[in-house]
Amino acid sequence: MSGNPESLIRKLQETRSLEEAEFAELIRQRTPESARLLADLAVAERKRLYGNDVFIRGLIEFTNICRNDCLYCGLRRSNTALVRYRLTPEEILSCAEDGYTLGFRTFVLQGGEDGYFTDEVLIPVIREIKKRYPDCAVTLSLGERSRESYQALYDAGADRYLLRHETADRGHYARLHPPGMSFDHRMQCLRELKEIGYQVGCGFMVGSPGQTEKELAKDLKFIETFRPDMCGIGPFIPHHQTPFRDMPAGSAELTCFLLSVIRLMLPAVLLPATTALGTIHPRGREMGILAGANVVMPNLSPRSIRKQYELYDNKICTGEESAQCRGCLETRMESIGYRTVTARGDAVREA
Repeated sequence: MSGNPESLIRKLQETRSLEEAEFAELIRQRTPESARLLADLAVAERKRLYGNDVFIRGLIEFTNICRNDCLYCGLRRSNTALVRYRLTPEEILSCAEDGYTLGFRTFVLQGGEDGYFTDEVLIPVIREIKKRYPDCAVTLSLGERSRESYQALYDAGADRYLLRHETADRGHYARLHPPGMSFDHRMQCLRELKEIGYQVGCGFMVGSPGQTEKELAKDLKFIETFRPDMCGIGPFIPHHQTPFRDMPAGSAELTCFLLSVIRLMLPAVLLPATTALGTIHPRGREMGILAGANVVMPNLSPRSIRKQYELYDNKICTGEESAQCRGCLETRMESIGYRTVTARGDAVREA
């Protein structure tokens, strides 16, 4: 195995694959020069398939109530300082109406694992969105549910499902989650979502406590073999009401490097420049696009509750109206030569 990052990058470009140990070596030996080479190749791949288009997703954070107690998350059950909320179905539909007017053609319904939102509650909401806006995609990000629930929501019209695997290393998963949560179940959920027919997104935090090049290499190899339609990665950012409050945050630099790796590995993947990346660095989202990302996710949630959806500290865009979020990101993308587009933004299918 070569220790030369440029040779590993060329191999990745040619084969779309590296061995796990090679991924670890590429991360360990990266340099500013190899990062630039990787980004240039990743952007060329993204432009080949998507041009200069950046897809926008309307994010509706409809509940911050969660049954889980993940050690890294500000929504964790043990955070008694957090003011909890859940939007009504009518409020969710109002957010979608605002978003459609602003040009959004994908709505991302995201929330904690809130037992109130059963299939009986969610199915009419999904059906109504698809009825009102048949040219739109509905993406769900609701955590772990039963296969029967995933099937029912898919049958109601949901197109995509985001479920971050968080880490592909079993031991690392146990370090990040309470004993009641299962690495095997998380992976089973991802497999079931794919089998049902969803466009599926996975992803992980960069720089989470206990993570080394070894764990990151496992993440990359999992993504290579699972072949998601979407992949959401962003830097770990500590929250003051979690056990990881004093842990160092992940870096924008390594996040962008990994975005480039994933783009080169899976050229057609839908790859967000996340809010967390924009939180860790003032131009983080622009950096993500210039590293190979092609999705941004402005917030459509009511301004009155945005500060309560606090996954991590100092989250950006919590005080803006939806139109401001949309306009801000449009301006930011134009400043680096890209354009946000009004489209569903499905992943292209390469022959």
